[in-house]
Amino acid sequence: MNLPAGRLEKSRVVADPRDTLAEALDRAFTGYAVFESQDALLLDAEGQGVVVFEEGVPTRAYHTGTERGGPPALADLAVPGPYHVAMHATAQSALPNATADEIPPGMAAERLAGDPALARSTRRASPADQSAPATHGEDDSTAASPQGAVEAFLENEAKIEAIREQARTEAQERAEEWDL
Repeated sequence: MNLPAGRLEKSRVVADPRDTLAEALDRAFTGYAVFESQDALLLDAEGQGVVVFEEGVPTRAYHTGTERGGPPALADLAVPGPYHVAMHATAQSALPNATADEIPPGMAAERLAGDPALARSTRRASPADQSAPATHGEDDSTAASPQGAVEAFLENEAKIEAIREQARTEAQERAEEWDL
């Protein structure tokens, strides 16, 4: 995904992507947010997630590590936080227009934040003429359902191994802390 430089509006660490999604919706933000997960920050996992917003509504997603767009990119980004998030404001005409990266309006809130109310608010804010994207191959159609998102996640062995390693490290630290 080729991104315009944009004007950096915020750069911060958030515990939950819901904060960024809600802020973008409240501000009718147009631009993109780059999400870098804790895994990428601490475990040298590769890639960042990019979510494109048009008037506060997430319209596209892309993951630089897996090079997948659309719903599969959200599945790649749906890992435990915190996240470093950088929000870049741009003109709507400067935003990338890759059809394969399209996501339905409420999907980011559902997949990244697990927030049905935010998803409903996002769908209501979506322009009336915007409809859910057509499926673009088997990957997108399977990931468009909750089961498909789980399947896409389970297919990513590197992500699963990184989560296991993080859990081992945390368990060992707790055991040492509790003198076990």
